[in-house]
Amino acid sequence: MKENMIEIRGLTKAYGEKIAVDHLNLSIQKGEVFGLLGPNGAGKTTTTLMLLGLTDPTSGQAMIGEKDCTRDPIGVKRMVGYLPDNVGFYTDMTGRENLYFTGRLNGLEKEEIERRAQELLERVGMAEAADKKTGTYSRGMKQRLGIADVLMKDPEVIIMDEPTLGIDPQGMRDLLRLIRELAEQDGRTILISSHQLYQIQQVCDRVGIFVEGKLIACGTIRELGQRMERAGKYTLELAAEPDNEALMQLLKGMEGATSVERENDLILVRSGSDIRKKATLLLAANGYTVLQLRQKGGDLDEIYSRYFEQAEEGERAAAAEREQKRASGIFRKRA
Repeated sequence: MKENMIEIRGLTKAYGEKIAVDHLNLSIQKGEVFGLLGPNGAGKTTTTLMLLGLTDPTSGQAMIGEKDCTRDPIGVKRMVGYLPDNVGFYTDMTGRENLYFTGRLNGLEKEEIERRAQELLERVGMAEAADKKTGTYSRGMKQRLGIADVLMKDPEVIIMDEPTLGIDPQGMRDLLRLIRELAEQDGRTILISSHQLYQIQQVCDRVGIFVEGKLIACGTIRELGQRMERAGKYTLELAAEPDNEALMQLLKGMEGATSVERENDLILVRSGSDIRKKATLLLAANGYTVLQLRQKGGDLDEIYSRYFEQAEEGERAAAAEREQKRASGIFRKRA
């Protein structure tokens, strides 16, 4: 069984009445690639800042290895590498010179700096561009050099903020391959903060869905999909001929269907159970030819949207309950 490299317990950050991170509990194993997913403003950046010791939590604790992120931020920084969403380099220096500079900042000897920089430039596919000024680099090149820069101090943990943003498809494939390699071959622990679901799905061992400062779901893609199914969250994606209004009415009247709507050339049928067999028989019995029939839910986009909807429904219910209690209190005072 793998040991936990990151341990977060009850981590909370409040800015006045605004709760940016709300009692976060999370464990990330050594050598794991974990994706922290959520929209802008969900609390991902605040969580990252607390892990890096750059802002103190209001309450709770975060540990990386055996180091407390609040009490020993210097110790944490020695073992953690951080790749921001917009990597910055000295643009009038070459990629190699930027790595040399980072090596000196981390107290490495000259020979070690030169050896490590060359190895890393080759590893991230930047050897040919190493002696060009970074001001000429594309975003994808800067991201790859950024990973080399992070690796100069040989960190046990790497935290990445939106690493795939704005990168071309080939650069994306190279970057995702490198991230998996860092975990599988090097045994490094990688935490990726992102809202780009498709890319994250390809590279992460587990994901956590973050909404309004709360971690509302955590697990592998398969586990999260299975939980949605157990909760009665099924979506059937289908197409049939003839595609007419009668088809829509037939599906709306099907036993178990809770909603039927169009999405481009497809029809989405939501239900509380698996109705694939029932839909197939119903369509065949009424003279329709099934062109496509697929149960959604196994991809991260669908899982994310369903959990997000669930969180919004919960928040609306909580808000309604608070308003009801407030109104009830006002009524009692008047009485």
